[in-house]
Amino acid sequence: MKKQIIYFAALLLFSCSPTVFVLRQMTPVLENSAEALYEESDLKVAEQALSSNLKLLEGLLKSDPQNKELLLLLAQGWSGYALGFAEDENPQRAKRFYLRARDYALRVLNQKEGFENARKQGLADLERFLKKYGKKDVPALFWSGFAWAGFANLSLNDPEAILALPEIQRYMQRVEELQPDFFYGAVYLFQGSMYGMKPRIMGGDPQKAGAYFEKNFKLNDEAFLLAYVYAAKFYAAKILDEELFDQYLNHIEKTPVNIRPGMRLFNQIAKKKARRLQKQKEDLF
Repeated sequence: MKKQIIYFAALLLFSCSPTVFVLRQMTPVLENSAEALYEESDLKVAEQALSSNLKLLEGLLKSDPQNKELLLLLAQGWSGYALGFAEDENPQRAKRFYLRARDYALRVLNQKEGFENARKQGLADLERFLKKYGKKDVPALFWSGFAWAGFANLSLNDPEAILALPEIQRYMQRVEELQPDFFYGAVYLFQGSMYGMKPRIMGGDPQKAGAYFEKNFKLNDEAFLLAYVYAAKFYAAKILDEELFDQYLNHIEKTPVNIRPGMRLFNQIAKKKARRLQKQKEDLF
């Protein structure tokens, strides 16, 4: 019996190639590397490190194309790169990165049989199918929706991008149902932005937008500064509340980036975006 157990264990161990086995053992190291990056407050260092890491991850993925952890790290990484280092400087470049991130995350969702067919059948079928995904699937659902929404936000003159919004909302709705605090409760920023940017005739609701942003502020004890960027742009500016707009941007300016070590990079990005938004104030009001 003992020999049989040893044989079975060896069979499991080498059922995939040695390269794939080693890659899968590296996952915790790669995830720790991502966490270390989030603690970086120097934007130039972070940008250089992130771009290098992303190409390394894409190289590793070639050896294990179905590796969920690598796919999700790439979805998260390209989304972050587009958000922090491309969308304000070069929106066209950012759109490409957002789509790359979305496609990596969708590859994870597509590992559940029937997903692609449900997408083709329409929103009702997709919504029913998404109920099959549980809490462990939240990262793939979130990064699919977040990256696609980032692309759509930069493509408001593109009818195809706008038509994708209902599908994007279904992914984020499922995230909100399963784990709303995932990634600092960023699903609340998505919902707040959607309700804030849409006209009322298309389902926009400033009151709901404000409530969603408040949920994020409360969840993170007002420490996740990107939330205030989105609230200023998609809520305060949309209701033409100049005083509230200034209040949000002042909060970003006064809050130290290291109020939470794991948020340093995002908070530094928020400060950069807030300065840019302040310069656009005259056009927004």
